[in-house]
Amino acid sequence: MQDAFTRQPTCIRGPAIPDEERRRGLQDDHRRRLEALARLGEAAAQCDLRANTDRDLVVLAEDEVALLEGAGPQWEAFGRAIRSLRELLPLRGLADFGFNGLEGEGLDETNDRMVRVGGGVEAWAFASKQDGSVYKFYWPQEERTIGSEFEFSRGEETLLLAEAGFGSYRALLEKLLLIQLLDGMATEVLAVTPEGVLVAKQVCGDPLPQGDDMSQSLPAGLIEIPSRFLRANRDHPRLTFVMGRPYLVGDLHARNFVRGVDGALHLIDMVACPWPSDESLRSPLIDDWIERVRSDPGAAALPEAPDEEL
Repeated sequence: MQDAFTRQPTCIRGPAIPDEERRRGLQDDHRRRLEALARLGEAAAQCDLRANTDRDLVVLAEDEVALLEGAGPQWEAFGRAIRSLRELLPLRGLADFGFNGLEGEGLDETNDRMVRVGGGVEAWAFASKQDGSVYKFYWPQEERTIGSEFEFSRGEETLLLAEAGFGSYRALLEKLLLIQLLDGMATEVLAVTPEGVLVAKQVCGDPLPQGDDMSQSLPAGLIEIPSRFLRANRDHPRLTFVMGRPYLVGDLHARNFVRGVDGALHLIDMVACPWPSDESLRSPLIDDWIERVRSDPGAAALPEAPDEEL
């Protein structure tokens, strides 16, 4: 089937849950998109181009360097990298989604084809009047950033502090992949606009009452982090592994879950970030624990004693 706005192939329509084969296809798309963005950054560096943020790369048009591609193999590779990303992240105008004559920063009003159903710090959410699918518009924030991710620092009462701050396009695309991998609501990335608005489409579900306790209802595979290791300013910080790499995920409160037509709870949003690899933030205690929980999620903070005795 085709998306009502982009006419691209889609496996999302209203509340219907895509089957496992289609979910795996979405996961593959998320991974390939991240790989294409990484290759584009590497190709730009080979041409001695230094982007201030990855937004400068994400909004490049297909013909951005067409006149320079004959100047050398590095420019030809740069052009190929741009086109590769555009295949996975097309450039489209907000008018394609019914927002004509938009002024200022933000999407505040229902239009002829969409009804606003929510919004937060990162994005505005609308439901298609045609089939009820949810469309999220992630608007760039200060200093050309988008979304949010955790930033780490050394703590006093705990080894690490994690505070949610402005993020990058890479971090946002990684988060959408993580939601998919944690059995969250199926999510497609449809487009990015020339203004840098990233547009995603998600299966719709029924919201939970605000304030519901989610501590016993979190997705399987998330590992509780000992309090002596980390303190975060978002609900229920947890560790997970993606493609072998540890990630911190959090902000797992009731508003970031919905109940699907299958009766199950599904994650729709969160804050995430790779676990820090910077030597200044490394700790032998944490490194040892991460390696042990990689194979045994129930491993204690210290190998000699259970957590309740610490």
